[in-house]
Amino acid sequence: MAALPVVDVSDDALAQTSARLALTAEEYDRSAEFPWKGVQAVHDAGLLRLGIAPRYGGQGLSATDSVRVLQWLGRGDPSVALITAMTILQHVLEDIDPWWPEDLYRTVVDDSRRRPVLLNAIRAEPEWGAPARGGLPATKIRRTAAGWLLNGHKGFATSSEGLAYHLVWAATEDPDPLLAHAVVPADTPGIEIVRTWDHLGLRASSTHDVIYTDVEIPFENFRGVPLSEQRADPGLGAVGIGVPALYIGVARAAQEFFLRFANERIPTSLGRPIATTERIQTIAGEIEAQLVQAEEIVYGVVRRFDEGDPSASQRFLVAKPLVVRAVVTAVQTAVAAIGNPGLTRHNPLERHLRDVYCARVHPPQEDSALLLAGRQTLTAARC
Repeated sequence: MAALPVVDVSDDALAQTSARLALTAEEYDRSAEFPWKGVQAVHDAGLLRLGIAPRYGGQGLSATDSVRVLQWLGRGDPSVALITAMTILQHVLEDIDPWWPEDLYRTVVDDSRRRPVLLNAIRAEPEWGAPARGGLPATKIRRTAAGWLLNGHKGFATSSEGLAYHLVWAATEDPDPLLAHAVVPADTPGIEIVRTWDHLGLRASSTHDVIYTDVEIPFENFRGVPLSEQRADPGLGAVGIGVPALYIGVARAAQEFFLRFANERIPTSLGRPIATTERIQTIAGEIEAQLVQAEEIVYGVVRRFDEGDPSASQRFLVAKPLVVRAVVTAVQTAVAAIGNPGLTRHNPLERHLRDVYCARVHPPQEDSALLLAGRQTLTAARC
């Protein structure tokens, strides 16, 4: 395929896109509508094409750049950052372990030149929860004379209202069921978006339920593998560590407000900015310390990914909860120091606090990560 336009991922370019997202972040947080303006901004910057493999004309994506990109986007609007991450992730996974029908994926890449083409793996279910916790999906797919027929109810489908393709995790009802993602174009009859997402944070991420009723897809759009032959997950690739990194961007935005507030706030009893007091200076130092800690952890792990260090995935397992602890602590510290102004919707700090709490729900969640890390270290000690 002809080469796609080169995407500028310099800090200057990313800062400009981040600033553009910030212009509408509050608007979409209040309305909880799909953030079309923000998505258009990341498309215009070419960022939705990141992760497309060079064999399809793309420039690929390093782990380090995935962190940089999503940290900047999270600073502007974390809902748009998460939507972007989900699309980039699918391109990265297609590069690592191709599974799309070839002609269809080439169409996706070509369309991405002209318009935002959003993708996401739709996996969780209201009763089942997240696939990472184990079990089989209740969403079923059945062979027909013309292809496949899909029925099911999915939850927490980020980007739902803006998707171009739903990648729906489904199983057949055979004794040894076939499992795979079914590629479902968003305009296929039988798809219903149920607006269930009324969340504390990331309110514009469109993480709604989706119901699939007798959805017909071509035969090649589902390439199921028997449960007994399922391979290990290829991993999240370069973008996996970028998802928690976007919340560093949220915390940096919170810090930016805190520093501005501290320099502008002059109580009459003090007669000078509160930034001149040792208490506020110490708090500013604590916030910076937490964010430096988070960034050092993230960039240390992504360097290992880029260098091909086999320990990178294991390091990521414990890095994620450590990053989450740091960014949540940083924002909470800023809010506690400011008091009432930090909790009013007139100021963005309240929104940043709500958004940063969402860092905890992404896999690996803290309990799972620590349990697995603990088992690994205990097993290694017995050898």
